[in-house]
Amino acid sequence: MSWRIFILATFMCLFTAGAAAAELVVITNPKTGISSMTREEVVNIFLGRFRQFPSGLSAQPADLPAAQPEKALFYRLLVNKDLAEINSYWARLIFSGRTVPPRQTLNNEDLLSFIGKTPGAIGYVEKTKVDSRVKVVLDLAE
Repeated sequence: MSWRIFILATFMCLFTAGAAAAELVVITNPKTGISSMTREEVVNIFLGRFRQFPSGLSAQPADLPAAQPEKALFYRLLVNKDLAEINSYWARLIFSGRTVPPRQTLNNEDLLSFIGKTPGAIGYVEKTKVDSRVKVVLDLAE
């Protein structure tokens, strides 16, 4: 019986360490001219409430695919919703014709490439994946 507890405890430690290691940041194209954003501003852009940055530049949000664990973590950290709730939210908005969801990218590299090439683009990645193509405007760990 004690080996089962040991295996369960080991699994829980590994799972917790993996979840804690993923620190997400919101990134934009450096040409956007924005040095930082509030959580509320990011929420409004990613939930389709606003399609402009505070500066007036058109915002082009980009999402990772649902298979990427960062997507679920992003929406959990940003608005405390799981992907089923987010998908339901977007289904209602699309049906009503009010707005369109963020652009879907293929993976982290595709997202970084899109943001690096597109003024007005905004997305999210693990902090360790940030490179010179993008600018961090919000750290979701803070």
